[in-house]
Amino acid sequence: MMEETIRGLLIPFLGTTLGASCVFFMRGAMNRMVQRALTGFAAGVMVAASIWSLLIPAMEQSEAMGKWAFVPAVVGFWGGILFLLFLDKIIPHLHMNSEQSEGPKSMLPKTTMLVLAVALHNIPEGMAVGVVYAGLMLGNAEITVTGALALSLGIAIQNFPEGAIISMPLRAEGVKKSRAFLYGMLSGIVEPIGAMLTVLAASYVVPVLPYLLSFAAGAMLYVVVEELIPEMSEGTHSNVGTVLFAAGFAVMMTLDVALG
Repeated sequence: MMEETIRGLLIPFLGTTLGASCVFFMRGAMNRMVQRALTGFAAGVMVAASIWSLLIPAMEQSEAMGKWAFVPAVVGFWGGILFLLFLDKIIPHLHMNSEQSEGPKSMLPKTTMLVLAVALHNIPEGMAVGVVYAGLMLGNAEITVTGALALSLGIAIQNFPEGAIISMPLRAEGVKKSRAFLYGMLSGIVEPIGAMLTVLAASYVVPVLPYLLSFAAGAMLYVVVEELIPEMSEGTHSNVGTVLFAAGFAVMMTLDVALG
């Protein structure tokens, strides 16, 4: 079980690394329409994962509460929203295609703040994978090996474009390929770290597992609404992002239902 858990925690990071490696095979800056399409796909995956892999299991695990079974999901959901809102305010970061940084004023280089922006929204993804595998290790009946793997694969799929979206624009700005790849890869390192910390705290997780599942869902949906949807809709041809959002949602929903 431990080997499966470690593999599951590293799969999303592999997705980011493979995406960042695109800088070695593709030339020039990433086409804006392609970038919007990839962002839309990532948003669709995250929304579907929040619903099928996190919120629904959270409510199923609270069925003993009867008509109050929604309480852990609502409380955890709002906890995740407020947690990301808090991080958004205290961590200096710069979103792609933006010239104005967010969070406290900082003298950090632009590349560092771009990486911090992606790392910021990778935190809830790492927590989501970690809490699911923690529940699996401790024998939670609502979580299966294939269901946990489906979540890892879904996050890895949406991490692939994220790695590319970081590394390729940096290369276009004159950053060396190796450094651009490193920045893209490092933007995803918070996921396995956050996931592993969650698993290590597994003895404290199971009693409040529904709250933690919905906490991760709230944090991920905050990222989708605050960052990904605006990015996929900017400029002309915004329908491309919408169509790819639907594709990402369908892929993640299919993975979770078919493998779960």
